[in-house]
Amino acid sequence: MTQTMSTVTIHQAKTNLSKLIARVEAGEEVVIMRGKTAVARLTPMPTGKRKPSFGMLKGKIPRLPDEFFFDPLPDEELRLWEGDDEAAVR
Repeated sequence: MTQTMSTVTIHQAKTNLSKLIARVEAGEEVVIMRGKTAVARLTPMPTGKRKPSFGMLKGKIPRLPDEFFFDPLPDEELRLWEGDDEAAVR
């Protein structure tokens, strides 16, 4: 789908909001201008849910070093994991 873009003034946007929304729903992008400065953009909302893809969280979750997972547990914590309730009292 080819996306077209048009610009309107704030006054035009207020006066024709329903028509602008219909154009946006049809795939058009509308930029609202204050004088010569663009101040807002009307764009269509994404349809449906994004399908998860492999690697989409890359760089968003901090990487833990391998040592974090392979270092032995301290004795007290190991006893708790093994069910030694007396270790919790000590």
